[in-house]
Amino acid sequence: MHETYTIGTLAQHAGVHLETIRYYQRRGLVGEPQRPLGGIRRYTESHVRRLRFIRHAQEIGFSLDEVGELLKLEDGAQCREARTLGERRLADVRNKLMDLQRIESALAALVDRCASVKGRVRCPLIASLQEAS
Repeated sequence: MHETYTIGTLAQHAGVHLETIRYYQRRGLVGEPQRPLGGIRRYTESHVRRLRFIRHAQEIGFSLDEVGELLKLEDGAQCREARTLGERRLADVRNKLMDLQRIESALAALVDRCASVKGRVRCPLIASLQEAS
């Protein structure tokens, strides 16, 4: 006989909050087992694996909509479609990295200017932000 879990135990095993499971169920990402007459729903190890899959996909940057698409492909037979999703996510990450590098460079220059200012002079960082607004 396979081990089954209550929703609270499922949450612990999957490393997610109980309300997260309910949210995923409402979004159609995780199935909800039938409730036996007068009983408690029992979840299986496949639910644990699915929740871990969702959590890991989110950790590497996939949105829940993209996770839903990946779950439709989880049998592994549509590798091309999964790769396309991965390539889109990778492109987004690279674009964000470029934006962050641009921001880091601009902020570093402003901080350096602040460090070089002596006496009662207007702060370059605050002046720059005021001019931009």
